[in-house]
Amino acid sequence: MKKEEIKELSIKELRERILVAEKAYRELKVTHAISPIDNPAKITFDRREIARLKTVLRQKELAEAAAAPEA
Repeated sequence: MKKEEIKELSIKELRERILVAEKAYRELKVTHAISPIDNPAKITFDRREIARLKTVLRQKELAEAAAAPEA
């Protein structure tokens, strides 16, 4: 998923994607521990993808908090 595509997602969609990506990452790690996977670089790619998703989510949360009027 490209950076532009990630930035277009809503906060709710980002949270859902993060949950799915983290679950897939954990399963991949377990699979790799049992028997080596064909492309071990996929582990690094998935970890970085999760970090990108979390970064954009945090940016959106901060922007939303800044835009919200304080009581």
